[in-house]
Amino acid sequence: MRLAKLARDDRGSVLLLIIGMTALSLAVIIGVLAASCLYLERKRLFTIADGAALAAAQGFDISLPPTASAPRPRLSNASITAATRIYLGRANAIAHNPAQLISAATPDERTAVVTLQSIWRPPVVSMFLPAGMAITVSASARAMD
Repeated sequence: MRLAKLARDDRGSVLLLIIGMTALSLAVIIGVLAASCLYLERKRLFTIADGAALAAAQGFDISLPPTASAPRPRLSNASITAATRIYLGRANAIAHNPAQLISAATPDERTAVVTLQSIWRPPVVSMFLPAGMAITVSASARAMD
């Protein structure tokens, strides 16, 4: 009889619900915080890559092709790499998480393509989130006539 009365008694079950909801809420908050941090780091890295590609596209040589009547801008892999390294040196001087140059080249002597990589680390490390993850972005800019 006393055992049946204890089984129907629901005292203490609210405490279990509060503990469960608190744990679930903290997990959601940490997940949203990490996702926001990852998004902002990707946007920061893409902004640096975009600026580096633009700086590289502006460092062109003027050449006059034999069949053309007007000079046109011409990019080289060496000039793109040099301009990108200079830009990255300045950008990494103020950044807490430096970007690394993966590649800087031109596919058609008019477009500068820059690929950068950075390591993202979540603000709160937990068993659900990795300790770090590589982010790679590419940006391109074109030298216009």
